Amino acid sequence: MQFESKLADIPTTIFTVVSRRARELNALDIGQGYPDFPIDSLLSEHVTAAMREGHNQYAPMTGVLELRRAIAAKIESTYKKSIDADTEITVTCGGTESLHSAILALVRSGDEVVLFDPAYDSYEPVVNLAGGRCVRVPLSPPQFRPDWERFAMALTPRTRLVIINNPHNPVGTVWARADLDELARLIRDQPVAVLSDEVYEHVVFDGQQHESVLSHPELSQRSLAVFSFGKTLHATGWRVGYCVAPAGLTRELRKVHQFCTFSISAPMQHGIARYLEAKPEAWRNLGTFYQQKRDYLCDALEGSGFLLRRAQGTYFQLLDFSAISDAADVDFVERMITDARIAAIPISPFYSAKETARPRLSVMRVCFAKREQTLQVAAERLREFAARIADEPPSTSVAAT
Repeated sequence: MQFESKLADIPTTIFTVVSRRARELNALDIGQGYPDFPIDSLLSEHVTAAMREGHNQYAPMTGVLELRRAIAAKIESTYKKSIDADTEITVTCGGTESLHSAILALVRSGDEVVLFDPAYDSYEPVVNLAGGRCVRVPLSPPQFRPDWERFAMALTPRTRLVIINNPHNPVGTVWARADLDELARLIRDQPVAVLSDEVYEHVVFDGQQHESVLSHPELSQRSLAVFSFGKTLHATGWRVGYCVAPAGLTRELRKVHQFCTFSISAPMQHGIARYLEAKPEAWRNLGTFYQQKRDYLCDALEGSGFLLRRAQGTYFQLLDFSAISDAADVDFVERMITDARIAAIPISPFYSAKETARPRLSVMRVCFAKREQTLQVAAERLREFAARIADEPPSTSVAAT
């Protein structure tokens, strides 16, 4: 029996495609965003202790109370914002489930959702499932800054949601307070909610400060802010995230959440709550920690032929290969996996799901949340690959693929 696909235009996620190719060819994968170093042993001990104490059954649908209280304290400390742990915080299956539940809760058939392109690839499929339509506003390279005039033109009476991502994955930019002010001004008199993906909230560099919608008096009243312990505690495989929103929006989110995942791993929640109690400032040095890794990789690639603007935030760095090849990014990455045994993520799949609407780019994303040894090997392979392409005659270069 055949069914018509509800996501006919949605291809297999680029992360799956690239990681599969990396495994097939035993390539070093610095594309997908996960650390290759261990988590804090104290965090492991608290989770193990929670298991031994019997916290192995369903957790409350909204999240373990101790963890929600710890989150509220963290937000108060970080953003000077008082949050009600009972009515404004929901623990979810990673940040992705927060995004999924929020979109399904707020978007109805015929509604429009404004995204900034390139956009993380989990947004549009859920909008489609909800019966909505994405309206994309491009972030123009190489700065990838929002164009507020184009954003204003994208707003219509059908606009119900704006999705922002700050710090931005995949381009590594960080919004200024003026950006949030302009967003607030443009939607002030319209029935539009904001879904703010802030999973890299603590990974900002060069003395910058993360500007959360939670700390914006106007936007905080109409926003759902999404966070991730996977990113903050180097434990992406645990899939523990959370969404913070005013009580009315939280009620709508939970109506979907309860029938999606219902509850999240109990021992993980108890363990994280105890860890945050023991180390309430655990995330404070994340920016410095990852800036050192960013700088190590960027310094190692100086003079390689790759052009780069150092990331302002996240643990991703864009590499521009336009001086090396005129190939499309997907083709360039495929050959790099095949010939150099190193994998990265092309940027064009983060644009519209329809391949015909994707721009031709010469940019790829690499992850520097790795041990120094891994970054050293990655830099060596990237440099060798770039040098080899530069020495090839035009007829055999990657530009001809």
